[in-house]
Amino acid sequence: MQSGIVEAGYGSDPVGLVSGFLFEPGRPGREIDSNAAAAWLREHPAAGPDETVEQAERPFVWLHFNLSHSACERWMRGQLGLPDDFFEALRQGSHSTRIERQDAALLAVVNDVIYNFGVASTDISTLWAHADHRLVVTARARPLRSVDRLRAAVRRGEMFQSPLNLVVHLLQDQADVLVQIVRETGVSVDQIEDQLLSQRLQSNRADLGAMRRGLVRLQRLLAPEPGALFRLLNRPPAWLLETDLQALRESTEEFSLVLNDLAALVERIKLLQEEIAAKLNEQTNRTLFTLTLVTVLALPINIVAGFFGMNVGGIPLAEHPHGFWVLVVLVASFTVLAGRWAFRKQESGMM
Repeated sequence: MQSGIVEAGYGSDPVGLVSGFLFEPGRPGREIDSNAAAAWLREHPAAGPDETVEQAERPFVWLHFNLSHSACERWMRGQLGLPDDFFEALRQGSHSTRIERQDAALLAVVNDVIYNFGVASTDISTLWAHADHRLVVTARARPLRSVDRLRAAVRRGEMFQSPLNLVVHLLQDQADVLVQIVRETGVSVDQIEDQLLSQRLQSNRADLGAMRRGLVRLQRLLAPEPGALFRLLNRPPAWLLETDLQALRESTEEFSLVLNDLAALVERIKLLQEEIAAKLNEQTNRTLFTLTLVTVLALPINIVAGFFGMNVGGIPLAEHPHGFWVLVVLVASFTVLAGRWAFRKQESGMM
């Protein structure tokens, strides 16, 4: 329990802020804390409902929060002036991927994998995001790979001209993470396929089943994302730059291709499962045939032994000097006939 409490607040400040960056035109992002972010937002108020935002490079802030912190939501309500729809999405815990326009802002619910995601794991978490012309807010309950990549890119000095440019980079990082997962899973599937071709079947069915469950869950959660992005491209906010829209189109196409690769890999795993099941079924049939053949071949001698083992009078050949060999010939003849019948049944079944 103590380790869970430490993990919940690890890496965040007293209000749950994991990282904050101020982006100014022509300069790389500069890290700021929650107090500096609140002061900057008070100096740069949001545009009113009747005001229009010009399409030009302007400073903006990116704040990334840890929702596991108890003071996080209360501070965001009091300092950031976010719309109620954002907090309603947090309360609902909606995990369906969507990116939609709300007046002059964007609301996004994006699914991504956590750090310890593996080819046999299904650990997926959700990222809630709000973006307008001066502020980008992202919030999550568990650390995510794509957000960590984005933070590393900002710390390396990569330039971001607009809030949407930051969001597009986040989506591209998400696609890169998905590509890495597909590649790792593809390597594991190749190894299992090689074992299948070399007739070395081990615990491959369980491994393939775990991979398929994880990939299908990823596919189900991430599949709506390209459609949501295309809807946004058809009706973008006025403050979006044309370069941002072009980058968003490219990111959408790339993500669609990755999802197609994911679907193809799922179908490949399904075919391998069917092939392994067919081979195991064939092995089972062979084992059953062997047991049936042994039973058929042993049937004549068991019948004869049963008759001659009766403790009654009148047993034939009891006084015959060659009675044993007569019974051996008789049993061998019946065994040969039974064997021919069994093999003939096998040949007719194979044909």
